[in-house]
Amino acid sequence: MKKIGFIGAMEEEVELLKEAIVNEFTINRADMDFFSGILNGVDAVVVKSGIGKVNAAIATQILISEFKVDCIINTGVAGGLKKGINVGDIVISSDAIEHDFDTTAFGDELGVIPRMKTSVFKADEYLIDVAYKAANDNIDGKAYIGRIVSGDKFISSKDEALKLGKLFNALAVEMEGAAIAHTSYLNNIPFVIIRSISDNADGNATKDFSQFVKEAAIVSSNIVKEMINLIKEN
Repeated sequence: MKKIGFIGAMEEEVELLKEAIVNEFTINRADMDFFSGILNGVDAVVVKSGIGKVNAAIATQILISEFKVDCIINTGVAGGLKKGINVGDIVISSDAIEHDFDTTAFGDELGVIPRMKTSVFKADEYLIDVAYKAANDNIDGKAYIGRIVSGDKFISSKDEALKLGKLFNALAVEMEGAAIAHTSYLNNIPFVIIRSISDNADGNATKDFSQFVKEAAIVSSNIVKEMINLIKEN
């Protein structure tokens, strides 16, 4: 992979990657700063997309169209949806779905995008394997591979979290990953989503998120750096 694009929604999710870039230059597009240079010995572009699916999709398309990246890695934090997944654990996407896409009035299932070949966007198997190995080498908690769902809403209700987990058989929820996956799919670009669990998407989610977001983002950044080392070896 000649050039890798990295996307995080918030400054906490990308600041360590930006600090590690050498020979860096910055280009502003769509009110986003794209930091291009060498990261751990590989060509890389890092961008803070901003929160939400539209911002994430725009950032992804710019990485693909203008910076010609060969793959996309989305790093950051998420809420856990399954019992046993704890703060500090890692969820790596097997695939991603937009949980708030709703045309159920026409008889579709929730999350289905009409007139598309698929609404389930599968992550790249090689990137999944590399992310899983990097996670197991860099965290005290557990690493999981499974479905991540995304929507333009911060989930902070236990009932809603249980519903999403059951309906989509998902392990984690956040606000950008499936849009990145959707855009990558349309462009035939490999991707993976790596999320460190910052909360359990329940009534304590806002408090837990604020307390653990920086720590969780550091974990995700360290995994990404180790991924680069593993990719260089192959």
